[in-house]
Amino acid sequence: MKRINRTFHSKRSTESAAQNRFGILHRLAPQYYKSILALNLILTLALVSCGKNYTPEQKMYITKIEKERSEKNEWMKNDSTSPFNRKGKVEFHDLKYFDVDPGYIFKSKLYEFNPKDTITYYGTKGEARKAVRYGYVNINPEGQSLKINIYQGSTSTGETYYSIWFTDKTTNNETYGVGRYIDFEKVDDVNHIYEIDFNNAYNPYCAYSANYSCAIPTKEDYIPVEIKAGEKKFHD
Repeated sequence: MKRINRTFHSKRSTESAAQNRFGILHRLAPQYYKSILALNLILTLALVSCGKNYTPEQKMYITKIEKERSEKNEWMKNDSTSPFNRKGKVEFHDLKYFDVDPGYIFKSKLYEFNPKDTITYYGTKGEARKAVRYGYVNINPEGQSLKINIYQGSTSTGETYYSIWFTDKTTNNETYGVGRYIDFEKVDDVNHIYEIDFNNAYNPYCAYSANYSCAIPTKEDYIPVEIKAGEKKFHD
């Protein structure tokens, strides 16, 4: 599943679009960063080799996720449109993550609701918002069969997007107290098998700066297990 890293907050404005543009790092990053990134990847491979008994494919996957995280750190720190720079300067340190774990990847078809209800949810500044409760996917963390809602929204420019938001037993402990998000890219095939990858779970911008408002997951979006994957909380 393609990772687009869109955020479900600030009414899908330019802030969320900017968060997707980590590719600019390859144009903006100085040569020393590229050397550091290469060293980090070598160290990651060494640690993976010494850890669990992963397959070669899983080791490649772990390396890919670690590389993406390094690129995101550089984008967050240096790009003028990141939440650390756009609305006033916020002190930056590297984002915190759980170790990459292929065991937090789940596969499921998308099951569409009929009818598809429009729900009201709220942002962290108290504002009411609307989204379509589009469907759900199945996951089985810790052997529990659970459903996760997929929400449909639209940006200020009319672009349609799909997203998962959730809380779990790590929320407000190891992870951000409001919740975390996963992007979902819908395809036009009812039989398509999606990968729901919690290693890609990320914090909304309000996790870093109070100048942003973000969607608060509903009670229905609570996952009753610990999801020890993806991004941890930024502020201690």
